[in-house]
Amino acid sequence: MAVLFPIGNILLDANGPERYIPDREYWVFIAMPATIDVTNLTSARALGGAVRAARIAMGLRQAEAALLCGVGVRFLSDLENGKETVRLGAALKVVNGLGLSLMLGPKKPFWTK
Repeated sequence: MAVLFPIGNILLDANGPERYIPDREYWVFIAMPATIDVTNLTSARALGGAVRAARIAMGLRQAEAALLCGVGVRFLSDLENGKETVRLGAALKVVNGLGLSLMLGPKKPFWTK
């Protein structure tokens, strides 16, 4: 279907191989998993694994989750792969956007049992 724009014709292919991801005004109800695992995060790789597990449990592709959380697909991919230099603010947006929470508490000293 060709649409006439002021600068010329632009072809809009509705039958393309990629699924259309709607704007934020279109709300998709996503079911959270029934069981929630509490994870002791000790590295960026552990945080990325927890984010990936939550995204997969919700049945979202990276592009859909990135749109839902307000970050780019590249950032989400870097976070899930455990990149240690990701921005904390954007990582917290992903954590909150996927319905997760980060909690801090005192660490048990390594010399105690």
